Amino acid sequence: MLKVIRNKEGLPIGLNRMNPQQKLFLLKLLHTVIWIFFVGVIFYILYSGITNRINIYTWISIGLIVGEGLTLVLFKMFCPITVLARKYSDSDKDNFDIFLPNWLARHNKIIFTSIYVVGVIIVLLRVVL
Repeated sequence: MLKVIRNKEGLPIGLNRMNPQQKLFLLKLLHTVIWIFFVGVIFYILYSGITNRINIYTWISIGLIVGEGLTLVLFKMFCPITVLARKYSDSDKDNFDIFLPNWLARHNKIIFTSIYVVGVIIVLLRVVL
């Protein structure tokens, strides 16, 4: 069995030896992977509605995005990873915490919320009509 050795703050020892740039890189990588996942979920909702292939995964996807929205509200419209990454950067760029073009990071919420809303409307219309 693998035993993880932790420091007095509870972090694995390896993370403690990383410099701030390395920590920021890992957070950016994690944030990007999570972003890709949620973009896929949003487009799955849209696809489900357009193709009228609404199933349990459609509803789970809608619930995941609602959960993401509640998390953003809880963190004052910031991703919790952004809050963590802020400790390792003083950059004022919108993409300091994610591997996206700055324009996409800046308009991310409005773009993907719009796609999500369109997808949900189509799904609901398919279910009701």
